[in-house]
Amino acid sequence: MLARDEASRLPTMLARVPPGARVFVLDAESQDDTVAIARAHGADVEVRPWSGFVTARRYALGRVTTPWALMLDADELIDPALAEAIARADEDVAGYRVRRVTMLCGRAVRTAGWSNERLLRLVRSDRARVAANRTGAEVHETWSVDGSVADLAGAIVHDSYPTLASYRAKFDAYTTVEARALPPSGRRYAGALAMMPLRFAWSLLRYAGWRDGWRGLFVAWESARYRVVVRAKALQRSR
Repeated sequence: MLARDEASRLPTMLARVPPGARVFVLDAESQDDTVAIARAHGADVEVRPWSGFVTARRYALGRVTTPWALMLDADELIDPALAEAIARADEDVAGYRVRRVTMLCGRAVRTAGWSNERLLRLVRSDRARVAANRTGAEVHETWSVDGSVADLAGAIVHDSYPTLASYRAKFDAYTTVEARALPPSGRRYAGALAMMPLRFAWSLLRYAGWRDGWRGLFVAWESARYRVVVRAKALQRSR
């Protein structure tokens, strides 16, 4: 697990980890009690300067000494069904996809696939790889394994956005990181801008986001403009 200044979240998150599981926390020089709390819950902790998500996750994977590795963040909780499914993991596969449910202001959101993502999270440690996404940015990395992949029951509850302000802060941080990995391009910016209405409609209608009320509208809009903001920030670097 990667962590930085997560003292308020860690107790709840670590309490959901299946009994007997070894926990490794890679701490990015927290200024609060993250390290002390993690160690008090029995986790192995290493403090290391922040180097970006891809580099940090790759390093953390290399520090795992158990046959299986489950990648979690401090804002993610294992639900009871997933905890039981992890205990029954089959040695015949190299990895498992897990459904992730993402929350906004205390409720799950369906728009843009927020509660229907299937992510490769439980992997055989010696068969897994971490790579940058297609833009090369140090965020939203991809995992892969050498071997077959199956699905696990249960879900990871992603409770990263308790307020709209917390969402906007991460939106700003992630779009900035992604923009750094892209060359400035007016054509690409124009293309992203032209696609924005279609992305909004797709997020809202394809995933029945209208059923989520204002949350659905908010997420559909923010998801649609994400690539526009990334391209705009990339353009700003050339000015």
